[in-house]
Amino acid sequence: MSMAISIAVLASGRGSNFQSIIDGVNEGDIKGEIRVLITDNPEAQAISRAEKNKIPVEIIRRKQFKSRENMDLKIKEILDVHGIDLVVLAGYMKIINSKELLDSYRYKIINIHPSLLPAFKGSTHAQTDAFEYGCKVSGLTIHFVTDDIDGGPIIYQKAADISECSSADEVAGKILSYENEAYRRVVGNFSKGKYVVNGRKVRYTD
Repeated sequence: MSMAISIAVLASGRGSNFQSIIDGVNEGDIKGEIRVLITDNPEAQAISRAEKNKIPVEIIRRKQFKSRENMDLKIKEILDVHGIDLVVLAGYMKIINSKELLDSYRYKIINIHPSLLPAFKGSTHAQTDAFEYGCKVSGLTIHFVTDDIDGGPIIYQKAADISECSSADEVAGKILSYENEAYRRVVGNFSKGKYVVNGRKVRYTD
């Protein structure tokens, strides 16, 4: 992937990871441009973050489309128009189902999951699961998005000691404290050509 990449971010909520990527671009750690924020939630705080940074926003709601496939194809249309090199899912609360979208952007869509995959794969509340299971260590995983939910090739993992956490919310907060830096670093590495994809191993840990 070349320098100065074109980035799209998909987010549904507060957008803290989105903000970390914005900051990475503004501060030169990410060699690229965020060309569009796509959201399925017109109330998402991520929208105000985008507007503050003059990033175009596309709001797509499920009720606008006859099917989830059509919704995903609209996303693909937006990505195509903006010439996107890397798609970053940052708290996007929909599963991408379209084979056409996934195939067209193979090894170009990444997601962050708040567990050390394959632990709690597919869970929408992995932090709570880890706490209730009694895990002493959890963490985060950044991976490529495929038709296998949370099962795409792993790019990066970061462990978090949660042995002293007294609630699921505390676990979530501790993992989130690592997420922002991790996503910024990984997107930055993509922008600097540090990952070779097309079937080659890209995973690393620290």
